[in-house]
Amino acid sequence: MKKGNLITRQPVVVLVGHIDHGKSSILSKIRDFKITEKETGGITQHIGAYEVEEKGKKITFIDTPGHEAFSAMRARGAKVADIAILVVAADEGVQAQTKEAISQILKAEMPMIVAINKIDKSTANPAKVKRELAEQKVLTESLGGKIPSVNVSAVTGEGIEELLDLILLVAEMEELKADITKPAVGVIIESYLDSKRGPTATLLLEQGILKKGDIVGTSLTFGKIKRLENFQGKEILEGRPGMPLIALGFNEVPGIGEKFKTFSTLEEAKSQIELKERRLPTPPTKEPGKKVLNLILKTDVQGSIEPIEKVLQELPQEKIQLGILKIGVGDVGIKDIEFAEAAGAQIIGFRVKAGKQILRLVKERGVRIICFDLIYDLVEDVRNLMKRMVEPQLVREDLGQVKVLVIFLTKKNRQIVGGKITTGEVTKGTLIEVLRPASPAKRGEEDEKIGKGKLINLQKNKKDVDRLVKGDECGILYEGNVRIEKGDTLIIYKEEKRKTGL
Repeated sequence: MKKGNLITRQPVVVLVGHIDHGKSSILSKIRDFKITEKETGGITQHIGAYEVEEKGKKITFIDTPGHEAFSAMRARGAKVADIAILVVAADEGVQAQTKEAISQILKAEMPMIVAINKIDKSTANPAKVKRELAEQKVLTESLGGKIPSVNVSAVTGEGIEELLDLILLVAEMEELKADITKPAVGVIIESYLDSKRGPTATLLLEQGILKKGDIVGTSLTFGKIKRLENFQGKEILEGRPGMPLIALGFNEVPGIGEKFKTFSTLEEAKSQIELKERRLPTPPTKEPGKKVLNLILKTDVQGSIEPIEKVLQELPQEKIQLGILKIGVGDVGIKDIEFAEAAGAQIIGFRVKAGKQILRLVKERGVRIICFDLIYDLVEDVRNLMKRMVEPQLVREDLGQVKVLVIFLTKKNRQIVGGKITTGEVTKGTLIEVLRPASPAKRGEEDEKIGKGKLINLQKNKKDVDRLVKGDECGILYEGNVRIEKGDTLIIYKEEKRKTGL
């Protein structure tokens, strides 16, 4: 590669992190700051990327709402972005998907910038966030590491300019170059079927110059570019490395994450098409004691299957097992409904349709079907389906302790006892665990748990109350399977069923 052929290209940036930590909000705020209302009005739906200008230099942002989409592109070996922005909410800190995103970034060996969002909240604690990140081997500069970080607010706009400056600084240090004399190559970052314009794809060019009229192909489709647009939908004659480009002219919708390159003739491009028989996956072996969510997956094109399948299999399956029973290309049909009904499966569609007849049949058969246009939305729906299947766990919370001083009344399985609250609080309608001091022969050992019961009523000075605290003396109406004795300690607690994550 000759140095004279190299140009400095604009950086491509992806935002990743936990859901609801503000990735989309930050992207929206950057658009508000850097793209005028007149310009944003022309941005095409499904574009998947846009570019902004900061201090005379351009930055491309891949507009993916979550790390699943980022993962899906990389699943096909595509080099998607140059810099990753790890977004962490200042009030919540590192969460499960934050850790997954960190793993993706480290695996891709990408430069990282930490954006601590929601700094405007009263509960924001960026120092705590940085400590939690350090535990995940993400050491920011303020803690002696090499990873730059910035406090931002997608609400007020605080830190947005600083974030853009950091991106340009990291890009300069990375010395991002491209050879414009090479044949054009790149990756598909978004694609869909436009009812009026036909197969439409957003391309990210890595090398070379792409022009209207060029013949392009992926492993699954090809075509001649009949129209080339910038991210705002304005027609252009050529695109350069780092630019997000909208291309019309493919004979079929290409798959997200597919690599593309240019060819001399349509015949040459067609010869590169890989005709693969799709083997249905083997149904999973059900693990004892574990529930299974069975799915039927229907996609628009063959190229969509691999990245979707990969990100679905990456969902946590310690509690709920995921079974993809059938995969097909094309709209949902009657056979899919029949299969779903027989297998107890749900139908998930990606950029496919279900006609009126199918929807009527779905209602009759009680089969669930839902279709998506974005990988992120599809994965989140499956994740939520799995969460709903998780059995709620019984969680205990200790509230306080009472030292029993006197037994007033004992009758069948009920007692009235008096005591003093030594820690915490006592509330009416809670549960009681009875602890008895160790016998003289076992002096020094812990108190023995001898049984449990309920706190039916609570009194102070012979008057009913709902709550008492440390230092108060109380009367307790107890109901349980053991007899309380003077000198026992009563642990007052409550239990509730809580849904846990995957």
